[in-house]
Amino acid sequence: MKRQTRKLLLNLATGVAVATTALVVFLPAAQAAPGYATANVNVRSGPSTGYRVVDVLQRGQSVDVQRCQGSWCYVVKSGPDGWVSANYLSSGSGGGGNTGPGFNFGITVPGGPSINFGVGNSRPPVVEPPRTREVCFYEGSRFRGDSFCLEPGQSARLPRYSDGIGSIENPDRYRVEVCTRSSFRDCRTYTTSASSLGDFGDYVEAVRVRR
Repeated sequence: MKRQTRKLLLNLATGVAVATTALVVFLPAAQAAPGYATANVNVRSGPSTGYRVVDVLQRGQSVDVQRCQGSWCYVVKSGPDGWVSANYLSSGSGGGGNTGPGFNFGITVPGGPSINFGVGNSRPPVVEPPRTREVCFYEGSRFRGDSFCLEPGQSARLPRYSDGIGSIENPDRYRVEVCTRSSFRDCRTYTTSASSLGDFGDYVEAVRVRR
């Protein structure tokens, strides 16, 4: 192959790669895919449930899908923009049509092939909702009565004249310290759920959850 021909093909391949990358990361607003929310869903600051919620997208609300990453799409709308799970987005203007995400963009490289880039797909993957990773404390036995929940790394001191803790729901088997002194002394440690703490629960003043 002649050097000049080989150089031309290399430049063309490089142009295609650069254009495709620009499409994914910097999609112009004019090429954004119109869509709408199929249910009320949180809008987050990043592409996972680990990011903070910045807004709530209402069912049927219209958005412009700028780009997608995995099963999350960045949307522009009235109010704060952000990331939404693709499972709650549909292409179109809202109120009907497709029930799953299926956004497509296309570019044509001068002197080269047309490239289509799909955002989402017609059959979105089934994504299980994230598990609630927290421990809940109930005033009564068998997980009844008033309750509060803590995540790993959190602690709480019970109000004065509290009725104590009657039961603990700990499905993820965290290390839970239940103490009869507010200074986190005289503690018992639980690594499973407990349907009844017995008389000990009446004297609990502080609780702490560890991984």
